[in-house]
Amino acid sequence: MTSPSAEYKTRRDARIRVRDERERVHLRIGGYKLAVIAAGLVLAWFALIRQEISAYWMLFPAGVYLALALWHELTLRARAGAERAAGFYERRLSRIEDRWSGIGATGDAFRDPKHVYADDLDLFGNGGLFQLLSAAQTPMGERRLAEWLLQNSSVSEIRERQEIVRALREKLDLREQIALLGTDLARELNGEALISWAETRASTVNAWVRMGVVQLALFQAATVVLWAAAGRYLPFLIVLVVNMNVYALLRKRAEKAISGIGANESGLLIFSRILERMEAEQFASERLGRIQKDLRQGRRSASRAIRKLAHIVNWIDARDSLLMKIVDVPVLYTIQVGLAADAWREREGQHARVWVDAAAEFEALLSLSAYAYEHPQDTFPEFTNAEDSCARSENHCAGHFEGVELGHPLIPSERCVRNSVRLDEATRVLLVSGSNMSGKSTLMRTVGINFVLAMAGAPVRAKSLRLSWMQMGTRIRSTDSLQESRSNFYTEILRIRQVVTLAEKDAPVLFLFDELLEGTNSHDRQIGSEGLLRELLARGAIGMVTTHDLALTQIHAALNGNIRNVHFEDQIVNGEMTFDYKLRDGVVPKSNALDLMRWIGLRV
Repeated sequence: MTSPSAEYKTRRDARIRVRDERERVHLRIGGYKLAVIAAGLVLAWFALIRQEISAYWMLFPAGVYLALALWHELTLRARAGAERAAGFYERRLSRIEDRWSGIGATGDAFRDPKHVYADDLDLFGNGGLFQLLSAAQTPMGERRLAEWLLQNSSVSEIRERQEIVRALREKLDLREQIALLGTDLARELNGEALISWAETRASTVNAWVRMGVVQLALFQAATVVLWAAAGRYLPFLIVLVVNMNVYALLRKRAEKAISGIGANESGLLIFSRILERMEAEQFASERLGRIQKDLRQGRRSASRAIRKLAHIVNWIDARDSLLMKIVDVPVLYTIQVGLAADAWREREGQHARVWVDAAAEFEALLSLSAYAYEHPQDTFPEFTNAEDSCARSENHCAGHFEGVELGHPLIPSERCVRNSVRLDEATRVLLVSGSNMSGKSTLMRTVGINFVLAMAGAPVRAKSLRLSWMQMGTRIRSTDSLQESRSNFYTEILRIRQVVTLAEKDAPVLFLFDELLEGTNSHDRQIGSEGLLRELLARGAIGMVTTHDLALTQIHAALNGNIRNVHFEDQIVNGEMTFDYKLRDGVVPKSNALDLMRWIGLRV
């Protein structure tokens, strides 16, 4: 089986060869065109100056030049397409080779600082998980992928998504074609605005009105011809006055019909091409088959309908041109495009939500399938059934998380150190102590981001992962806020309150707390931490806590042995501080704070 990297390089090089060959043809055609122009000038001299041959001979070089111009245009398009395809595979290679940071959409539009784990786990922003995953061409596809990262789906949905991702994983041609649909277009497409516009009741649809408006425009054109041919302008003025009154009567309703579509022609064309590709593909998945059926009902095609809307939007945008402003009232242009938009909305509007949803889901699935293809060593997680994962604790269902050789997907593979983590009925909390920079926070983020991937239906960076369905809440980063008059500690406990609120619901919770209650003294930290963990455990939660305060490692005895102490540590080798980032049992035997201070030159 060819590796993803080798396959991408093969395809990239093949597209580069096509591009180079088209470049050579482009240069040859340029030479041919110059030769034809020269021949045409010679023929013109003999025909028009010397008058030795018929002027009809000039048609021959003209025809040849037109044929060359068409060939040239097709060659340039082929060259541009090959270059875009080569760029696509180069970008995909960057993901395999860990050069992807800064390439692609960041998903910042979906960032919510109050979300219970997104910022802590670097889901969005430059170098975030969304940027690694997203291959969407439309805002709807990006939004759907973001929703999967931010919200848990049901286990049945996740399993179905895993099967689709497996089925789409090897469809490289499909992903290439979708990716190249909109690379040369300035897209604008707001799926929610499009749905809202399409589902609004049409206000100007009336077959007789449409027919009458068209007739009035034709009458106006006929009066212009009459004026030019016979000098009779009175009919033109009469029809113009009628059209002015019709325009004044229908203008507001027409402008209402063409406002708020939320898309330009380019965005709609991308949308229609994605739908067209979905309609043409053969899918083994039952879910994709159902989606495909929704797009093709009888003779009606979703892609064709969206393409018609793109043409209408093009007519709407043409209203801004000088010519259309001049003829707007005489030919009732705004009224006609308003009627066309409303007719489309009356005929197709009720289907728009289904089409937008289908394209959004398809693009999000393609993003996950590309990630799965590019990381063949990653595995799909296994979800336990409720009856064999729910260990009851005071009527609350406890969670289960068992990851073998977990790695962080945002860390380059050559630097990624893997650790195994198990949280279950016997070990409900891992209390991680360790020296500075030893890997405590990274391990916590590794658990969290793989949990997000699992809940999205994607493969995870692990040898294996077995888990139950849970909610997740984290407190890894928190800062004070001058604008909101909040201290770092107050910000921390507000986030912890969010996590506890999750645990108060029926579903079990996976919590990840970095340096728990670090903003207070050791005495209050120990009492507060013990009480907080006792409440979370009583509600079936499982999780991880890191700490520098070794006194906190003694609370396991007070919590019925449900807490297990583990640690990271450093080594001093030849005067240099090193870390192996390996998780070990027990409490860390030493601290490196003073060593670090001396290492950077502080006299302590």
